[in-house]
Amino acid sequence: YTPEKMAQDAKNLSLSYLNIECVIHDENYLKSQNMNAFLAVNRASVHPPRLIHLKYTPKQKSIKKVVFVGKGLTYDSGGLSLKPADYMVTMKSDKSGAAAAMGIIMGAAKMELPFEIHAVLGATENMIGGDAYKPDDVLITRSGVTVEVKNTDAEGRLVLADCLDWAQSELEPELLIDMATLTGACVVGLGEYTSGVMGNSYELQSEFKNLASKSGEYLTVLEFNEHLKELIKSDIADISNISSSRYGGAITAGIFLDKFIKDEYKDKWLHLDIAGPAYVSKAWGCNPAGASGAGVRACLYYLAKVARNYEKGEK
Repeated sequence: YTPEKMAQDAKNLSLSYLNIECVIHDENYLKSQNMNAFLAVNRASVHPPRLIHLKYTPKQKSIKKVVFVGKGLTYDSGGLSLKPADYMVTMKSDKSGAAAAMGIIMGAAKMELPFEIHAVLGATENMIGGDAYKPDDVLITRSGVTVEVKNTDAEGRLVLADCLDWAQSELEPELLIDMATLTGACVVGLGEYTSGVMGNSYELQSEFKNLASKSGEYLTVLEFNEHLKELIKSDIADISNISSSRYGGAITAGIFLDKFIKDEYKDKWLHLDIAGPAYVSKAWGCNPAGASGAGVRACLYYLAKVARNYEKGEK
């Protein structure tokens, strides 16, 4: 499964529904947009990256513009910071955030939800080779923020950094949610069955958790901590792509992404770390073994509940 295959699947989805549109951007577009962090991750892959943009337009008046950004690592070897062989198995699942965003678009169309919904998918591979990006590199992201690379296996946040910046400037969301199999630390902290919910607005995090509670997904709010910001400082760039500590890795990854959220969107953004439940070895609850679609039900339940509450308020 490659970025081009994900792009084709997105295109096929749009052809199945009259109110879903799809635009595929190639590596030349990424270069023109200065999405250098995204491109760096892709450098050693023989498969070119794709920035995939899906849009669902409701038949009725839209309540809100919602943008989902998904991490679409179709394979992650860890890059030059190579994963151990046992950890590399199942890394086909590192595209789960992007796949979930696609699933939400399809679900919204079937449910005829009253939102304008966008899905922005950053599809690439993280491989090894003579042209691979390296620890010690400094990358200039689309937003102009510079990133010191200390570990090439912390690649998902680099792809998301450029995709989040693109989504904000191009789409101007009223609600922005990114989904990613981002950190093993989240699995260590919360277990295999629970996703971490992060952001700057505790009210938004709590609302999401409460309204999505009947979806069958387990969610835990992980609060940002000002002191943890110190751990991703860099002496030679604006920020480092990994923490200087082995602790709090899920939250420091979320804080890294927060660096790329513009001030006007700080309280409109949620980060969902779905690393635990996205792909598991045995069946649990209502989920089969393998890919669970983590994030899809939670987000659709949340949006459906927001729509119902809005209708009650209107009446």
